[in-house]
Amino acid sequence: MFLVVGLGNPGSGYAGNRHNIGFMAADEIVRRHSFGPWRRKFQGQVAEGEIAGSKVLVLKPETFMNLSGQSVGEVLRFYKIPIEDVIVLHDELDLPPGKLRVKRAGGHGGHNGLRSIDAHCGKEYRRIRLGIGHPGDKARVHGHVLGDFSKSEQTGWLSALIDGIAQELPRLIAGDDSAFMSKVANLVTPPKPRVPKTPKAEKAGKATSAGKNKGDATLPGAAGADASAAIDDIGTGGVGRAEMVAPDDKQNGASSTMAQALAKAFGLKK
Repeated sequence: MFLVVGLGNPGSGYAGNRHNIGFMAADEIVRRHSFGPWRRKFQGQVAEGEIAGSKVLVLKPETFMNLSGQSVGEVLRFYKIPIEDVIVLHDELDLPPGKLRVKRAGGHGGHNGLRSIDAHCGKEYRRIRLGIGHPGDKARVHGHVLGDFSKSEQTGWLSALIDGIAQELPRLIAGDDSAFMSKVANLVTPPKPRVPKTPKAEKAGKATSAGKNKGDATLPGAAGADASAAIDDIGTGGVGRAEMVAPDDKQNGASSTMAQALAKAFGLKK
């Protein structure tokens, strides 16, 4: 059996706070995976269900954040759940909004909810750190975490993050932390699709690179040669040469030849 704990503060006044992102994730997990109804128990609210073939309890402690460990400890003792099978969802100031990291064991990083769980249950649990960003000034931290998410955040990255956690939780239950983080990150910020070059664009690119010398600007394949050499390389007939560099008398001759050819083709008399 696994225990998934969403951290937050109880009461409608705190419901939209950044500090309550753990509660929001817990609610979405229960909804998406069709868990049973919330029940008041163990100084919190508990819902029960199954994910990836494993029995899972979701807990929202109602002891207020600073005493979260009391509620978590009661559940662990009652169900005899090992601390290694506990997953805690909590807000993280040191990650940008929408970013997520999975951490096994370690310190509480100043988070009072984690501090309480460490004291009552031990440290060998997984922490799902949900970025809410830092206000930039230590004096503003309290107001920041107890402030509500903006409407644009609620309909943007926050919604995508909460949905992604619920959708990909089976990977976390299966122990694949890396795949869980990667999949959720792609749902929050999808990678930009790579646009393949069209043959026309590739051809244009080659022509540009071939025509680096000033005299070769309109002569693909003549890079590194001078203008006269490039002209000599065009075709096997003299018409190409005459059209590009012919003196006036040759140009007149070429024009006369072209007129005769057109007259013959259309049955005209000169």
